[in-house]
Amino acid sequence: MSAPSLEQLAQALAEPRRLQILQELLGGVPLPVGALAARLGIAPSTTTAHVARLLEAELLAVEQQGRTRLVRIADPAVAEAVEAILRLTGEPPVSSWAASDRRAAMRRARSCYDHLAGDLGIAVADRLVEQGLLDEGLGSARGTVDDIAAGIGLPLAVADSSRPLVRGCLDWTARRPHVAGRLGAALLESMLTAGWVTRRSEDRSLRITPVGAECLEKLQL
Repeated sequence: MSAPSLEQLAQALAEPRRLQILQELLGGVPLPVGALAARLGIAPSTTTAHVARLLEAELLAVEQQGRTRLVRIADPAVAEAVEAILRLTGEPPVSSWAASDRRAAMRRARSCYDHLAGDLGIAVADRLVEQGLLDEGLGSARGTVDDIAAGIGLPLAVADSSRPLVRGCLDWTARRPHVAGRLGAALLESMLTAGWVTRRSEDRSLRITPVGAECLEKLQL
């Protein structure tokens, strides 16, 4: 299948609700249409129509889990494009305690597709740079994966793929880089596996657990 044209992409993204769907899926976790509809506060039928347009434009992909049909961001390139669009926008206004809580949680720690973002992601990146394990621009690693694992205090299983090992991803809320690439994905997965952070069901923010808070404090993060 050929890639969509610029006109097709522009038409797919012209509807704000479709951008919101992509933003909700930027957490890297596939979701059923019903869950997306609940997060956005719109009818499942409307959400289904929007998802169909995004699938047509190859911005989303479908996963089947038993009888459940899940949708996800198509690939890392789409996630990078969505994050870039978000950086051009301001944060939406808040008019309730729940919205304020969500904004604070998103700023503190969240998943940016498959890697760690927010204040915690930036703190981890700064620490690895201070330790001389990553270069200042987050464009390359100066230490081995084992060195980086020792520096952060977690085992890291870095996948083999054509993606770069490490790259800087400019954070949407703080406007400073956090660690992306295969290393960024491994860091987030290790924190989830170790129970340092857990995912929130209502959005893509992450909760820092008591165990995680204690370990991060030891690392002065």
